[in-house]
Amino acid sequence: MATEEAEYSVSLKEDQFEIREYAPSIVAEVIVYADFEDASNDAFRSLFKYISGDNTRRDKIEMTSPVSQKAEPEKIAMTSPVAQRASGKGWAVSFMMPASYTMETIPVPENPSVSLREIPAYRAAAIRYSGGWSEKSYKKHLASLREWIKQNNLTVAGEPVWARYNAPFTPWFMRRNEILIALAP
Repeated sequence: MATEEAEYSVSLKEDQFEIREYAPSIVAEVIVYADFEDASNDAFRSLFKYISGDNTRRDKIEMTSPVSQKAEPEKIAMTSPVAQRASGKGWAVSFMMPASYTMETIPVPENPSVSLREIPAYRAAAIRYSGGWSEKSYKKHLASLREWIKQNNLTVAGEPVWARYNAPFTPWFMRRNEILIALAP
């Protein structure tokens, strides 16, 4: 059975690197305070319960991919503009919602730790790789992506997002992983 994935088009491909144009989407998100490798497991139960019917309409929502993880931003009030930075204290773990939903039609989570967030269309640099879900592998590929962005004189406009596409029982060598970094238009 095919799993719906985030919609994007590729505007540049070079080895394992791509520049992508992403369509708007909605995510269900949980903030967890755990180390890198435990964050996804800690958030998964709440997110899975939400798509399994723990919502105001008791609707079951189809599973999509990827499951994403990024450092939780810390909002800092300023006069203008409002700036954000990674706090290093938590991780935002999210499930992308099916494209058929809008913010007006998506069921509201019963669990207050699950929030719904609309992501506008954006441009991103991406690196795709296979393998296990370790912090060491993530950091190695993130360094490669950052170097590629630098070599191509691209302007970063967001924090890295780690995207995983496969179920935990998928053999490590068959797993699809990506790291995305939003770019300035």
